[in-house]
Amino acid sequence: MNYVNAEEVLPKNLIDEIRRYFEGGALYVPKSDPRAGWGTGSGMRAELDERNRAIRREYAEGGDASALADKYCLSPDSIRKIVREKRESRK
Repeated sequence: MNYVNAEEVLPKNLIDEIRRYFEGGALYVPKSDPRAGWGTGSGMRAELDERNRAIRREYAEGGDASALADKYCLSPDSIRKIVREKRESRK
């Protein structure tokens, strides 16, 4: 992120309008194109979503949180959190 003096790049009437709302500080102007969500470009988000669906399915079929934790290299608390997240999103 680069700092640029507004007077060097913006017309005076636009600067005057901005000053009506914000004066004398640093103002961040984000890019117009939205950033992709975390892990969408690499496919990691899809992998984690699939893993979490498998965990929820196995848990619903009677899987034990400790056994699932060992299988997926997670803590039992993480397994319970994954299962709980889906339940709470249904409410």
